Amino acid sequence: MKNIYLATSNINKVQELTDIINSSGLKINIATAMARVNMPVIEETADTFSGNAKLKAYTFEELTTKNTWVLADDSGLMVDAIQGNPGVYSSRYAKDGASDSENINKLLKNLKDIDGIKRSARFVCILALIGSDGFEITFKGVCKGFIAKKPEGKNGFGYDPIFIPEGHTQTFGVLDKSIKSKISHRARALTKLICWLGSKFNH
Repeated sequence: MKNIYLATSNINKVQELTDIINSSGLKINIATAMARVNMPVIEETADTFSGNAKLKAYTFEELTTKNTWVLADDSGLMVDAIQGNPGVYSSRYAKDGASDSENINKLLKNLKDIDGIKRSARFVCILALIGSDGFEITFKGVCKGFIAKKPEGKNGFGYDPIFIPEGHTQTFGVLDKSIKSKISHRARALTKLICWLGSKFNH
C-alpha cells in the first residue's frame, strides 16, 4: 500500500481530503505531516495557488525521509467583481491570522454595492504531489458560483457560508456535506489526482 503524507496542519482540509480519497477505494494510506514531523508554519510567498502548493510540499519533503510521497494543496476564493481577490490571500484577507468571520465580513463589505450575476466567483484548488527523484505533478479543481448577501449555514469552513455553487440555491454552509464532497474545487482536483494514482499504483 502506498503512503501519501498531507503537508498541512489544517484539520478541516485533512478531514476533507482523507474522506474523499478513502471513499475512492484506492489502496493508498493517507497520513498527515504531523504524523512524521511537526509541520511548520509556512509563509505563503508565491503569487499563485500552484506556487504555494509546491512550496508547502517541498518544505515538508525536506523535513522527512527520502522516497516519501507528499501531497499539498493551496486554494482560495476568486471574486470577479474585485479583480479575482481575495485569491491567494483568502485565508488572511482581513489580516494575518484572521478568523473566517473576519474574512467573510470584509468580503461582504467590499461587495455591498454589487448585485446579481456580478457577484460571480469561483473556488480554486491546486494539489501538488511530489515524490522521489524530483518528480512533481499538479491537479486543478474549480467550483463556480456566486457570493450570497449574508452568511448562511454552519457547515464547512472558510468562505463556505457565503458561497452558492452553480446549480444550487443554498450556500456550502447549508448544503449537505455529501454534496460538497462531489462538486467542490477540492473534490474536483482530487478526482483528477485519484484517476492518476489509480493508473500508477492500482494495477
